[in-house]
Amino acid sequence: MSVLFVTGTGTEIGKTVTTAALAAAALAEGRSVAVLKPAQTGVAADEPGDAAEVERLAGPVTTAELARFPDPLAPATAASRAGLPPVGPAEIAEAAAKLSASHDLVLVEGAGGLLVRFDDDGNTLADAARLAKAPVLVVAQAGLGTLNTTALTALALRAYGLYCPGVVIGSWPAAPDLASRCNLADLPEAAGAPLLGVIPEGSGTLPPSAFRAAARDWLAPELGGSGPLRPPS
Repeated sequence: MSVLFVTGTGTEIGKTVTTAALAAAALAEGRSVAVLKPAQTGVAADEPGDAAEVERLAGPVTTAELARFPDPLAPATAASRAGLPPVGPAEIAEAAAKLSASHDLVLVEGAGGLLVRFDDDGNTLADAARLAKAPVLVVAQAGLGTLNTTALTALALRAYGLYCPGVVIGSWPAAPDLASRCNLADLPEAAGAPLLGVIPEGSGTLPPSAFRAAARDWLAPELGGSGPLRPPS
């Protein structure tokens, strides 16, 4: 798994922190890591984006952006409003392939959910992953409503012929409610794939040294984790 796409069931659910945890776990194993953000939206030219946040938390990774658009919108809409060319799936797949030639692991973090439009032709992260022949990890919410959005994302992945190695909960609450606790068992069924990670709420605010020390504990061995996955109680 030299190239892994990371998508979410929506926006603001922990994709960047999950990507950082994956990178930190790989670095702890002595692997070289690159993080590709095809389209960074909602960030000014002089501000750090998601790839920079992964580097801050995880450590020395190679970072790359293909385009940056200032409005916090879907990439296709943000590109149009900025009067800039959009990012197409072939460009994303080509960039991932180039990075994989010199890195053990390339993490490609999407924008929003799987089927958010990247260009005027309606291409999405799923189209890029299909061209790259890469698996797609799904980051999901913990609580009520996540089973539906996870099942829809999994259905779309199957429709594109894409392999999903598993699902990660991007922000596990410090005080989980009944729905969150039940979803630990129900999410794998909704995803049609195993639960491979549970990232505690607020992990992105940890000092980088603490984040790196804990990251492997949040992930299953399939993602470079340190042992059997034990979701926080």
